[in-house]
Amino acid sequence: MPPGNCGDGWPVLSIERSKRGGLVDQIVAAIALMVNRRELRVGTKMPSVRRFAKCNGVSTFTVVESYDRLLTLGLLSSRRGSGFFVARSEAASAPQQLALQPTPAAIDALTPDLYSGVSDALPVGAGWLPPEWYGDDTVLDAVRHAMKIPASRLRGYGHPLGFPTLRQHMASSLGEELFAVTPDQILLTNGATHAFDLILRTLTKPGDTVFVEDPGYSNLLSLIRHHGCIAVGIPRGPDGLDMEALMAQAASTQPKLMFVNTVLQNPLGTSLTQAQAHRLLLAAEQFDFWLVEDDIYRELAAGGDASLAAMDGLRRVIRVGSFSKTLSPVLRVGSICASNSLIPELLRVKMLTGLTTSEINERAVYHAISARPYRRMVERLTDQLRSGRERTIERLLEAGMEPLARPRGGMFVSAGWPIAPTPEFNGKAIADRALRAGILLSPYEFFMLRPSPSIWFRFNVAYAADAPALIGFLQSLR
Repeated sequence: MPPGNCGDGWPVLSIERSKRGGLVDQIVAAIALMVNRRELRVGTKMPSVRRFAKCNGVSTFTVVESYDRLLTLGLLSSRRGSGFFVARSEAASAPQQLALQPTPAAIDALTPDLYSGVSDALPVGAGWLPPEWYGDDTVLDAVRHAMKIPASRLRGYGHPLGFPTLRQHMASSLGEELFAVTPDQILLTNGATHAFDLILRTLTKPGDTVFVEDPGYSNLLSLIRHHGCIAVGIPRGPDGLDMEALMAQAASTQPKLMFVNTVLQNPLGTSLTQAQAHRLLLAAEQFDFWLVEDDIYRELAAGGDASLAAMDGLRRVIRVGSFSKTLSPVLRVGSICASNSLIPELLRVKMLTGLTTSEINERAVYHAISARPYRRMVERLTDQLRSGRERTIERLLEAGMEPLARPRGGMFVSAGWPIAPTPEFNGKAIADRALRAGILLSPYEFFMLRPSPSIWFRFNVAYAADAPALIGFLQSLR
């Protein structure tokens, strides 16, 4: 550890931001080591969250998560109003508890490492942002407010539609920015994937045809198949959807619904034009299918980008939202906006499969998005992503890779080589090799239904922008 301390003899931890693994993992490992070496004795008081964060140059969000993990491991205890204390000094008796999650030898689209955030692999293929990017106080203050839930609210399960105050706030915000909607047209969910599941359960049956973008969101493809539906891919490229292919497929397959990312599509990062959105609505009307607008990246997009829900007025469009990209994904709060005729059936299915969603999480989201610093936090996040995106593209070009598209916003860049895959040399094989080298990649196989003419990967710009290990690995493949 470097010289210097945080006061009361507490040393500054040696935290390497370029090292594989998150800041939380490094803090937990460092404190566990100090406990093992008896440098911290039972009963020793830990620095306060704010003091630890300021001293070590990390966010308070990171410190809270670190302390929480140390509590789970039994290395710390908390005393109401007094802070955190070292609980025991026998950590060496269970070293397996302190180890990072083992890195698997192979990867698929549902590999836990892509979602958990606890692996020591460099998460350049993950769909989540570094916790410190969300801001120090917004989320923490929101969680504290949420925990002050009135005792009377602990008797029931919460409102089946979701926390009424959050739905009211969302209705007001959407009305100002996109389209008119009432609170009773908003159904809160456990994230966007839960929303997709409810929609599929409500509107489809096994054997129905469901359109998806190709390439598109990997989990959605698996979910559609799980429900026994037939996923049909509509090609999407840098210029948007292939409308001719969509019209031909719609005429021959009679789809029940289509999932589409209007803005900042995952994995390409592109947005549909107003003209394309209009043509898509006309096609849905002509062939009588629902459009499910996956709108979880809206707050990271430019103002004025196309919105199917705004253009349609929720007649044929179902809008899915989420707060996982502008707040911590751990909160798990998503939403469905739909017509008054559809919401009751969606609500019935929600209650059949899980009753209600967590009011505490929904209260936390409400306090976060209604707080004055929230808008500034989103603007700062957008700026960080813009800078990271530019640097990521530069680094990938240095590695000899070409972007599939030039995103105007968001957190993803997809890039690769114009090399036809072979059984021995393809995205999945390269991703498995990268994983053994401590790098988590998301290959094209996760996102595509049709064969790819090239080898490419989706990169998260928050982690790929400044990752020499990634660039070195990619260059070694040439």
